[in-house]
Amino acid sequence: MAAELLHYKSITEISELIRRREMLPSEVAKAALNRVEKLDPIFHAYAVVLAERAMEQARAYDNEIEKGLWRGALHGVPIGLKDLCYTTFAPTAGGTRIHARFVPSFNATIVDRLERAGVVTLGKLKMTDGAYTSHHPDDQAPLNPWNANYWVGSSSSGSGVATSAGLCYGSIGSDTGGSIRFPSATCGLTGIKPTWGRVSRHGVFPLADSLDHIGPMCRTAADAAVMLNVIAGGDPNDPTTLRAPVPNYLTGIGDGARGLRIGVDRKYTQEGIDPQIVKALLEAERTLADLGAEIREVRFPAYEKLVSQWIPMCSVETAEAHLETYPSRKQEYGPELAQLIEQGRSVTGVEIAATHHERLKFCGSLAAMFEDIDLLLIPTMPVPVPTLTKMGEYGADPNILLSILRFTAVFDFSGSPTITLPMGIALDNMPLSMQLVGPHLSEGVLARVAHAFQSTTDWHTRRPPIE
Repeated sequence: MAAELLHYKSITEISELIRRREMLPSEVAKAALNRVEKLDPIFHAYAVVLAERAMEQARAYDNEIEKGLWRGALHGVPIGLKDLCYTTFAPTAGGTRIHARFVPSFNATIVDRLERAGVVTLGKLKMTDGAYTSHHPDDQAPLNPWNANYWVGSSSSGSGVATSAGLCYGSIGSDTGGSIRFPSATCGLTGIKPTWGRVSRHGVFPLADSLDHIGPMCRTAADAAVMLNVIAGGDPNDPTTLRAPVPNYLTGIGDGARGLRIGVDRKYTQEGIDPQIVKALLEAERTLADLGAEIREVRFPAYEKLVSQWIPMCSVETAEAHLETYPSRKQEYGPELAQLIEQGRSVTGVEIAATHHERLKFCGSLAAMFEDIDLLLIPTMPVPVPTLTKMGEYGADPNILLSILRFTAVFDFSGSPTITLPMGIALDNMPLSMQLVGPHLSEGVLARVAHAFQSTTDWHTRRPPIE
């Protein structure tokens, strides 16, 4: 098969080619590395490319396949790791200059799980400084392959770019305020932010521990389910992980949306929202209804105050995470991460208590809402993908920045699982995105409904205008 036909295939398609021995893992890996060599100097998705190690892995998997050993759906599939995942075989910088040469003595739990499942690790993917909003000034930020003049999302920027541009078949992202969902939205991807605690954070640089989530960024809901199957589950090295059994998220993924109750709050999803978003979301709603889902009107809990408290809460937890290096190495920090930490060092205990209580009230109200519905349908962002110029304006206006978080940050507070997926194309030819949100541990239902939507629409098959 010609290499140029490979790079936009889904994980499930590549997996079948390998399982049926129509392609060897080494052939797939070589084609992927050739594409990275060709295009990454343009898009800057990778912090480090592990070409030699990747080919050694792939050739070892060749031998296993030839002997009849198949590890599962990720066997021989090339992926990328966000550079906050600890790896003994490559530096883990977390987007910072402070840790640029840090090589951990152990792998993150998710890295070990992925490699035991047979992935070919192509490299470590770029991210924003410390997983906050902006890249370190000394780092070349990744560029959106759909249009380099548009925002690529933060903080899993390299993960979004690499997966969208065909520089890997899937990637790992993290999400504290929207960092799986924003790059998935801006790059036309499908990403799962799992229930908080569903995926181990052992060996993952924190931004804000009580808000941080780890999850897959892929091209389809089925691909995201494949990756989540491997990385989910309890971990004795992370006592915050949930001990609930991990189902096979692919079992029943084809069962459709019929009979499921999907909630919509038109005030929450339409007031102050760009008309292109509203139109596409209404069309997605009609599609889900045609698939047999029951659309129910709901009232979303009061969220404005909690969204306004996200930055202070994140700042406090970030300040705690950086106690060993800040302020002792303050001069090595990028300005926005440093500003966040400074803010966190000034937040009072009374302010944190108020946020904690607001968080508890929101979580209780959200849980009550999910007693009447199975899933919630909302946009990922209130506007189409912004240009870099527009994002600069947003960054200068805290109120506009907080408006970007209205559909994401609250679900980091609640720990609710979400799936983000494409729902259209904007007038400027950039992808439009929606979210489905569920009660805790409903990832299987989320993947099932998203798969049903993708089985009858083709938005997830649209690709950036590159070869």
